[in-house]
Amino acid sequence: MSRHIVRFGVIGCGLMGKEFASAAARWLHLEGVDFEPRIVAVCDANPAAAEWFQRQVPSVERVYADYKMLLSDPEVDAVYCAVPHNLHAQIYVDIIAAGKHLLGEKPFGIDKEANSRINAALVAHPEVIVRCSSEFPFYPGAHQIIQWVNEGKFGRIIEVEAGFWHSSDLDPTKPINWKRRVATNGEYGCMGDLGMHVLHLPMRFGWQPNSVRALLSKIVSERPDGKGDMVPCETWDNAILACEVKTADQAFPMVLSTKRIAPGHANTWFIRIQGTEMSAEFSTKNPKQVSSLPYTPGKQQAWHTVDVPYKSAYGTITGGIFEFGFSDSILQMWAAFCDELVSGKDGMRQPFYCATPEEARGSHLLFTAALESQETGETVTIDWRD
Repeated sequence: MSRHIVRFGVIGCGLMGKEFASAAARWLHLEGVDFEPRIVAVCDANPAAAEWFQRQVPSVERVYADYKMLLSDPEVDAVYCAVPHNLHAQIYVDIIAAGKHLLGEKPFGIDKEANSRINAALVAHPEVIVRCSSEFPFYPGAHQIIQWVNEGKFGRIIEVEAGFWHSSDLDPTKPINWKRRVATNGEYGCMGDLGMHVLHLPMRFGWQPNSVRALLSKIVSERPDGKGDMVPCETWDNAILACEVKTADQAFPMVLSTKRIAPGHANTWFIRIQGTEMSAEFSTKNPKQVSSLPYTPGKQQAWHTVDVPYKSAYGTITGGIFEFGFSDSILQMWAAFCDELVSGKDGMRQPFYCATPEEARGSHLLFTAALESQETGETVTIDWRD
């Protein structure tokens, strides 16, 4: 089978840039696809980070210190960009203006104004495909819930809960980094850093919150700076957002949570949906299991928990008896992005596409309202026409 090669540049060669390189190296894991990413150029302000790519990724031909030089490279078709939030607006806009397709990290701008700049660039360049990184919905258990929602299995929705929790910040001796500073992470704090993961599926299902009451927490007030001093932690550690969703035919509460300090949770993404005809939940804490409670009036109410086979959106060489993991979800996300680049949304081999700029814009409307709610102590209405 001849393969369509998508030539990528990487801007930001840190943790997630390396994960993309790992996914590209594992492309032979996929079955039945006729497209493949090839990382040909990288750029990072830290020479040591770029050096790792030169050493470990044989396809890398060029290393740049200035991202604008990478964007002027005619051998680059698309870009993966993973940089601090304060750099999103300028770099994402420049990527789009250069005509390069983009998979960018959330939250697509440090604040609502920055996000608007990115969206304006998209209007000016509709030929460019732009998506937001969000890998967790590609777990087989999450895909099962997506299928049930699309089939209308839940009946009338009673309530929804979704969250993304981890616990590394419980350690007060952990040195501060850019995610704990307003100048680089933004006022959203943990919401901007983690929230698009939580919102991806609710936004895809059309569950836009009409209002939000936010409970935001700053738990660790200062951290070591790595130079012997203690410095303030400026951003929110945890966020609980109580939302009301109104659709054309129903209304229900939805609780969304993003937590950097959730004791015992290394990296837990989950979604729970309760309905009058079915309830279901999936969590990456138990990645092989999905639970459901189908209900018939007058009949017994009983939860069923089953092991989900390794059945991913894009076929792989892995047998169904094995476990799906984080690196597998990243590979599946990248397959979806490359599939859309090569085949178009309507021609994709499976229907679930990556998170969109419109969905990322929705996250900014919600997070901006959440900051207002925290400040005023009141429930804030969200205007989706804004």
